[in-house]
Amino acid sequence: MSQVIFPEWLTQFYADWGPAIRIVLTILVALITRAFMQFLIRRIIKGVSKSVRKIEDGGSPLAQARLLQRTKTIASVLGNLATWGLTLTVLSVVLSEVGVSPGAIIAGAGIIGAGLGFGAQSLVRDLISGLFIVFEDQYGVGDSVDLGQASGVVESVGLRVTQVRDVEGTLWFVRNGEIVRVGNQNQGWSRIVIDIALSYTADIAKAQDALKKAAKAASEAMPGTAIDEAEVWGVNALSGDQVVVRLVQKTKPEHKDELARELRLAIKNNIDQAGIQLAAGANNVYVNVSSK
Repeated sequence: MSQVIFPEWLTQFYADWGPAIRIVLTILVALITRAFMQFLIRRIIKGVSKSVRKIEDGGSPLAQARLLQRTKTIASVLGNLATWGLTLTVLSVVLSEVGVSPGAIIAGAGIIGAGLGFGAQSLVRDLISGLFIVFEDQYGVGDSVDLGQASGVVESVGLRVTQVRDVEGTLWFVRNGEIVRVGNQNQGWSRIVIDIALSYTADIAKAQDALKKAAKAASEAMPGTAIDEAEVWGVNALSGDQVVVRLVQKTKPEHKDELARELRLAIKNNIDQAGIQLAAGANNVYVNVSSK
């Protein structure tokens, strides 16, 4: 095979400017690769957004916002990882071309890196916890959660903090690394639990029948909110002046509070119509009167 012979001036030019040329080419390739990856990430987000818009009208807006929020968070994580990976690669190539060993620099900066790592360990813990929260789908935008430090509706899920607005309107910023437990009331289904304190002399069978009718009336008043039929679990507590009967109803998470209010109203009306007496709730006061 014949060898390709380059002009002498081109060979000399590459010998003189070879490192600079390789550095420039590495930077250009890295920029093109990053732009291509950012383009793919934007296409993914755009595709998910179009899919969300095609969801039926019966779909929950909160679920749609949750899906978009989770997709954007994951896309942000992937974009940052790609940027940092390409940046480190370019720095390694540049240092090698100028005759500096990247390993020596890393070793020399070990002490400084250890100090920074110790000071930023809480930040790293927040970021790692945020990644697991997003990828495991522990909660999302619109979920009603109990995070220990704060309870309420999730408004934003970030890599470092989660924003929760409580029932009084206060917006809480909770660091992801400080979240030890998560109670999510919007995963799958919820359950309404209502305890009715009846008078000790009340007819329990009649009361249970009235509760079942009340649950049926509430479900008919709000169709599509209840899951299965309500259950009367019977006597849940017993004392000298009252009998507590428990009623439970499975419901869709987004309609739990609305159905619970409608259910309590129906119970009140049916209890009154059946002539069943509720427990008075009066406290007995004992007075010791000593005679002289």
